[in-house]
Amino acid sequence: MDLARDFAFEPVDPLLHEVHLPFPFIPHPLGPLNALLGKWVGTGFNAIWRPFNAPVPRERFLELDPTTEELDFSVISGPIPNRGLVQPDMNMFGITYLQQIKNANKNAGIHIEPGIWAVVPATTSPVEPPSVVRMASIPHGTTLVAQGLANTAPGGPNIAGNNITPFLGAVAPVGNTNSAPPFPESNLSIATALRTPDAELNGPAVKITQAMVDNPNSLLLAAIAGQTIKQTTTLHVSTRNTAGVGVGGGTANTAFLGPNADATFVDAMFWIETVAGTNGKPDFLQLQYSQLVMLDFAGVHWPHVSVATLRKVVSLIIPPVAIDPRTTVPHIPPKPQPHPVPPGPGPAAKTGP
Repeated sequence: MDLARDFAFEPVDPLLHEVHLPFPFIPHPLGPLNALLGKWVGTGFNAIWRPFNAPVPRERFLELDPTTEELDFSVISGPIPNRGLVQPDMNMFGITYLQQIKNANKNAGIHIEPGIWAVVPATTSPVEPPSVVRMASIPHGTTLVAQGLANTAPGGPNIAGNNITPFLGAVAPVGNTNSAPPFPESNLSIATALRTPDAELNGPAVKITQAMVDNPNSLLLAAIAGQTIKQTTTLHVSTRNTAGVGVGGGTANTAFLGPNADATFVDAMFWIETVAGTNGKPDFLQLQYSQLVMLDFAGVHWPHVSVATLRKVVSLIIPPVAIDPRTTVPHIPPKPQPHPVPPGPGPAAKTGP
């Protein structure tokens, strides 16, 4: 997702209200997104209920994947202009990303996602605070715009429990805290042809456990057990206005997905964590996320949950002036620090990938 070296946004007509720091208290045009720049690798878990049409229509199939992941972020140079009508012009700053996910036991690609994260300054029409937005394209036939708030606080992340239990009726709250009885496919002790085969659940690289299925976020908590996390930046984005921004966002699907597996909304939490080094090693950056995509088919809401823990293995240090040529923010280069060896399946061995 690298852009041409000479590409930079430059408004053809000058912006009447150029914004240099969308997050005024963070002295960088990218605000909380600056820490994402670079390459991250790690492991996780994907659980998805999907339609099942063969050999006889059976409505549903539960796919469970231990995952390996690579996530690359690159900078977009220049202010991204948005022209105003009922408020002055404004601009955003952004980064591109490319996410690649494989099933760890089969080394099979299961997901690729190109997209953009951007910082959005406070607006007056509509009245909204500074926010972040994720714009993504999914090759199965879905695009999404998810917007929300960012905050940084001392200490570790606040990771609540979640589950993959389908339900009828009202849309689930953020995190899918549905307490309905689970479907039998989610009980790994019950044999079924409507779930990933047991042989694949039990390795060879990673074993899927009942604890992971009951609460996918337990994998995130297991990954940080024993770590000292000094600071966490939380990015909470949603397509359905539940992440602190009152308007905007949504999903769009191809014609096929509408009657077969309609992706109706996306809620996601990302945690950028500064982890204290041990045994004389330097601190390092860690990225965790938990995402819920709701798929609607056969009159039921089916949660698709993905979680992962990644570590930064390549950093990109971009001075503010390379992103915003008219900025007055000085560039203070950080002290170079080596990155730790990225986690493989091992760090999640307590509970899974």
